[in-house]
Amino acid sequence: MRGGVWTGGEAMTYCVGLLLNAGMVLLSDTRTNAGLDNISVYKKMFTFEQPGERIIVIMTAGSLSVTQTTIARLHDAIDNPEAEAESVLAAPTMLRVAEIVGNTLSCVARDVAVKLGSMSQNASATMIVAGQRMGGGMRMFLVYPEGNFIESTADTPFLQIGEHKYGKPILDRVVSMETSLSDAQKAVLLSMDSTMRSNLSVGMPLDLCVVKEGEMSAVTRRIEADDDVFHRMSADWSNALRDAFTDIEI
Repeated sequence: MRGGVWTGGEAMTYCVGLLLNAGMVLLSDTRTNAGLDNISVYKKMFTFEQPGERIIVIMTAGSLSVTQTTIARLHDAIDNPEAEAESVLAAPTMLRVAEIVGNTLSCVARDVAVKLGSMSQNASATMIVAGQRMGGGMRMFLVYPEGNFIESTADTPFLQIGEHKYGKPILDRVVSMETSLSDAQKAVLLSMDSTMRSNLSVGMPLDLCVVKEGEMSAVTRRIEADDDVFHRMSADWSNALRDAFTDIEI
């Protein structure tokens, strides 16, 4: 709330998606900052699914009012097939899905910016759009506030949005198209752990999604702050880093 106008808060977040030969692994946090004394939990990962036919996963970062309105409009297009808006579940390709999401995002951002007027508030957001439809390959896109996008490739098999710099080094070192889904889950979780240790604006709980190549369905998991597996992995990673540091000679 600024100047008597609710700006929607900022999704101070970290989201990461891996595109591998074996499938896709996506992870997002849920922390949202609407002021120093107003830290809330909001979902930032959304799935659009027709089991056996297509699976689409969208992760969001940026202005909460922009991201929530964009997701709401995408759902409205699905629920109202007679409307003019094109549904992501009816799109012929994942490329068209990225275009629909990009067009919707840029339109919402403009609408919100107009309402904010001269307040100079941030009304932008970015999204990761990943998925597969029957007969097509897996694809993953990073959609910018203006609606344009880039696509993940074999040379860059992962995409990040939000507070990405702290979690990038481990991904650069260990992730390739040949990485297994099991190792990929470990990589994104340790990437998130590094981010949360370095930036308090990113926090639990976490949403994890795994999509196996060709199955057109998602397996999702909510990781809470008291998750024993995550804490054990974090401790093991810290110990391994300390041991490796001690063993290195100069």
